[in-house]
Amino acid sequence: MKQFAVLLLVLLMQSCQYFDKKVPSEQELLNKQLKEINWKEVDEYPSVVDCEKLTDEAQKKQCFFEFLTATIQQKLSVDTLSILYPELDTIEVKVTVNSDATMEFEPQFPKDSTAYDTIKIDSILKAKLVDFPKVNPAIKRGIPVKTQFVLPVIIKTEK
Repeated sequence: MKQFAVLLLVLLMQSCQYFDKKVPSEQELLNKQLKEINWKEVDEYPSVVDCEKLTDEAQKKQCFFEFLTATIQQKLSVDTLSILYPELDTIEVKVTVNSDATMEFEPQFPKDSTAYDTIKIDSILKAKLVDFPKVNPAIKRGIPVKTQFVLPVIIKTEK
């Protein structure tokens, strides 16, 4: 019986090593999670109140971009851009929606653009694109994030 108890004790001591599992470090887990995240895509695109009622993500995204383009066109339609630059019919605007729901607008010009006074156009855009409706920022893993995209905005329509 004494030998059985000693044998049992030795087996129990040895079996404890089988339960020793290597626990990954916090840094390893973090690195693994960071590699799995697609940093180029967001979980939810920015949106406005009018688009919140839609359930399909593609429709929400399209609704937001259409709303944004229409609002920018409306604000610029009563502007002097079409008078100052009659040959300018479309302008590309880089829109930044910050994580705190503020928005920034920056016109995008070709690198060799000398036909336009880019500083004047930029100041007109900044002056006209104020008092924008509230925009909810994009969401990535439950956290509001900054997003940027370029929208073509039609300034002058054919008559």
